Amino acid sequence: MQGTVRQYVLPKSTVYTDESLGYGNINLLRDESHKDMGYRHRRIDHSEGIYVQGDVHANTIEGFWSLIKRGISGTHHAVSAKFLQSYLDEYSFRYNRRDIPKPMVMQILERVCERAE
Repeated sequence: MQGTVRQYVLPKSTVYTDESLGYGNINLLRDESHKDMGYRHRRIDHSEGIYVQGDVHANTIEGFWSLIKRGISGTHHAVSAKFLQSYLDEYSFRYNRRDIPKPMVMQILERVCERAE
């Protein structure tokens, strides 16, 4: 997991995880030149029955994955590796705009018009 974090997570980010040992000490990760990546690692220990501790929780990402799983099984039924990134992009777009009252199709059309100008 540390290699994946190093590859995809921006330096100096706060990384929230569960208690899985696979994450190790993310806060100690270094880049190829051995420079500290500056990660802040916050854990929540589900095995101890703790799901929220102050502002530390995994509820947001769990809700996001739940949305994706329901969408795939309810709409698409299956996803091939070839199109997985496209589905994840679509659901990320939807999730990141879930609190905007404007219809999503209008948001998309506005972006298309901005780029056409």
